[in-house]
Amino acid sequence: MGDSLAPLAHPAFRWLLAGRVTTIAGNALAPIALAFAVLDLTSSITSLGVVVAARSIANAVFLLWGGVVSDRLPRQLVLAGSCAVSFASQALIAALVLTGTASVTWFVVLSVVNGMSSAFSLPASMALVPQTVPVEVRLQANAVLRLGLNTARIGGAALGGLLIAFIGPGWGLAVDALSFALAGVFFALVRVPAARLPAEHRPSVLSELKVGWAEVVSRQWVWVVIVSFTLVNAALVGGVMVLGPVLADTTFGRGVWGLVLAAQTAGMVVGAFVVMRFRVRRPLLLGVALVSGFAVLPVVMVVHPAPWLLIATSFVTGVGLEQFAVAWETALQQHVPADRLARVYSYDMLGSWAVIPLAQLAIGPVTHAFGTSAALLGCAALYLIATAAMLASPSVRALTNEPVPAR
Repeated sequence: MGDSLAPLAHPAFRWLLAGRVTTIAGNALAPIALAFAVLDLTSSITSLGVVVAARSIANAVFLLWGGVVSDRLPRQLVLAGSCAVSFASQALIAALVLTGTASVTWFVVLSVVNGMSSAFSLPASMALVPQTVPVEVRLQANAVLRLGLNTARIGGAALGGLLIAFIGPGWGLAVDALSFALAGVFFALVRVPAARLPAEHRPSVLSELKVGWAEVVSRQWVWVVIVSFTLVNAALVGGVMVLGPVLADTTFGRGVWGLVLAAQTAGMVVGAFVVMRFRVRRPLLLGVALVSGFAVLPVVMVVHPAPWLLIATSFVTGVGLEQFAVAWETALQQHVPADRLARVYSYDMLGSWAVIPLAQLAIGPVTHAFGTSAALLGCAALYLIATAAMLASPSVRALTNEPVPAR
């Protein structure tokens, strides 16, 4: 276990870990708090879909720019600036909810601001990891980071369920705002060597986007997974993040729903230990195969939504999810040049998440037209279709752990 903790000997990695753990803990409770704040105000699934879609649309619009900026500027400063904007937006919406002056308009506007800031932080935080540790401990760094993030998600989701159940969603949003303020300080303390081109030699934004796009399309396994995850993420936001709170309000209660989400993250923690202990030659192949298991949760939500079964199913789903997540992040870091990594991450996020706003906007009308059970079973079918598409790719099936030589 000692070698697994070797990345913690590097101060830059410790500050990055602290910053990401802090924001993830806050953000784990934020979607729960936001969902119930909107439902308390409007009792409308469609309104909730509009609010969460506003954040996703803003995120998608600015993601590619966020990738370019994160490859141009010091990534730790990009993260600190993003945290400052996110703190302001979340603090304001928390104040509006707590004072009873919130409206759907305010929810939409501030969701747009938060989505925009997130578009810069996501590619920067993922691409910064290889800069904080030597190459020989990069895999251990990814494992330690994911363990920290998933543990933070457990605490954040559980805290979100408790805050919302006992004192209301406004306090959950306030805690999320404070997490951004603290994380911004941590990110500002990250010290890594500068890696920027002189201004007179810097290519245009369009040229840099073309370079990032070339890195994506030149690898079949990259674009196949990105396209397939449009279906996975549509099913996730529609069947879990939107319909889950609705089902909770009519059956097992809000507090239990927080535990269901926390159980999935607990499974991810266990899954990370499994990855560290058992090595396979084709980890991406194993990871995409396990995506099919994601279909079980929406089926259970339809057939027998007992709290114990939902929690157990969510835990097992989390174990499988982590096998894919570790394999995917490791593959990108091993096969994509470091100076283009943020742009590839931004294309990954944009491609995988492009359908999310449509799913968030459509889930309300679809549910009203066909019923909650049919909508959830449709989400389960999307998981299975996505798995089949990824397994059909020879490039996905053949990819191994071996990194390509640096160019």
